[in-house]
Amino acid sequence: MRPLDRPQAPDPYSLLPQVPSFELVSQTFAPGARVPDETTNTPVGRSMSPHLAWSRFPAETASFAVTCFDPDAPGPSGWWHWTLLDVPVTVTELGAGCEVPPGSVTLRGDDGVAAYVGAAPPPGEEHRYFYAVHALDVPTMGMGPDAMLGASNMMLVFHTIARAGLVGTFQR
Repeated sequence: MRPLDRPQAPDPYSLLPQVPSFELVSQTFAPGARVPDETTNTPVGRSMSPHLAWSRFPAETASFAVTCFDPDAPGPSGWWHWTLLDVPVTVTELGAGCEVPPGSVTLRGDDGVAAYVGAAPPPGEEHRYFYAVHALDVPTMGMGPDAMLGASNMMLVFHTIARAGLVGTFQR
């Protein structure tokens, strides 16, 4: 595979209407740091979702959505690695390799798998992985596991009242 000569994609959330932010931390990786091998979908990885914990979200939050997006993936639309909807407002932490919280829905990502699928950029390319927790104004998005990513992302735009983000990188 030949390396691609292209500009860096923008932060995908900078292109959306601005909303307040809140705190998102991880015990798995530091902001801007390389994500560990075990979180990747490579021969040395296990596609294990990272630890994520959030706080200081708006009091009126009714539920959360958790996503992971790679805007640097080849093609015009990036790559969705994880979309977890209907996370109860009582859940403010997901352990590494987490079980899906009861009542939550995991959509199929761009790999076609309804689960977290880790980083796997083309060899030699460093990609950014935007982990986001969206505080929503509804208790459920009303979407089943067969919902399309585009539809869920459009609904997230309209129901997000605050967003927390954490970016990791990976290169092999």
